[in-house]
Amino acid sequence: MGGAVSAGEDNDELIDNLKEAQYIRTELVEQAFRAIDRADYYLDDFKDNAYKDLAWKHGNFHLSAPCIYSEVMEALDLQPGLSFLNLGSGTGYLSSMVGLILGPFGVNHGVELHSDVIEYAKQKLDFFIRTSDSFDKFEFCEPSFVTGNCLEISPDSTQYDRVYCGAGVQKEHEDYMKSLLKVGGILVMPLEEKLTKITRTGPAAWETKKILAVSFAPLIQPIHADSGKSRLVHLPPISVRSLQDLARIAIRGTIKRIIHQETMSKNGNGLKNPPRFKRRRVRRRRMETIVFLDKEVFASRISNPSDDNNNCEEIEEERREEEEKGISELKPDPPVNFLREKVLSLPLPDPLKYYLLYYREK
Repeated sequence: MGGAVSAGEDNDELIDNLKEAQYIRTELVEQAFRAIDRADYYLDDFKDNAYKDLAWKHGNFHLSAPCIYSEVMEALDLQPGLSFLNLGSGTGYLSSMVGLILGPFGVNHGVELHSDVIEYAKQKLDFFIRTSDSFDKFEFCEPSFVTGNCLEISPDSTQYDRVYCGAGVQKEHEDYMKSLLKVGGILVMPLEEKLTKITRTGPAAWETKKILAVSFAPLIQPIHADSGKSRLVHLPPISVRSLQDLARIAIRGTIKRIIHQETMSKNGNGLKNPPRFKRRRVRRRRMETIVFLDKEVFASRISNPSDDNNNCEEIEEERREEEEKGISELKPDPPVNFLREKVLSLPLPDPLKYYLLYYREK
């Protein structure tokens, strides 16, 4: 499934294409997609396909096409502080993007059938937290993953504000999926070959909207133990943050506001835009023609009625390209992590500084 938009050369170009095709429509979703590089969730041998609008599957590892994840993120209407349940959480790519929007006071849980995929998701999550500058640009709601079949969630589990299922749901399981949702919540899932958004408007009231046609592998049915009893999946408990953790969140938030105010002041309230690094433009050129006649060779140029007009246009275009050359050939400076710099400059003991930075490597 996918192929709705052109492939990108990198993650940002992929997001540009998704925006242009109206799959990404809101700023929050765009920021989350740009913050996490899709290629980081591919196995090394398959990274060349990371920026194509195509699904990827290798063994138990799977990623949906970018256009599908875009529609899912938009349909979920995510807001800070909400609770989210990802059924079939896979590599953790979607859960991590969601966590950037939910913020530190949200809840971010995932259920995945395959234990090897859970380990892979945890490795990718740890890599993101330790190394990505995006981690310091957001207050992150870290996902928690459990192994099990999402059709066997314990009946006494809490309900969620937002639920997504990443496998095809049969009609017989529709009510089960709805039962996981709070009143006012949103459920997004592939239902009968349609990506479907269901909003719970009351204890027994629902609004349903079909988003687009999709093709997903169906949910795997539970395999009962020898005793005949199902293996109940117990979701992670809702944890309460410690005062120490709350203080860290508050301090980091204060420092970010100071950085924002300083940046606005330097840039004249944000009116100055940074230089854009433009991609090379393809220019049409006239072709020389080689003619063979009686063993003689003649070089000529095939004339075109539009050549005279095009000549002026090409001269003007060459002039513009020369003007832009200085900008287009510049290498962008490495990104500066201003939050890290501010924290390291504080008159605090080093252990406290590193605690404020979540002991990150950079």
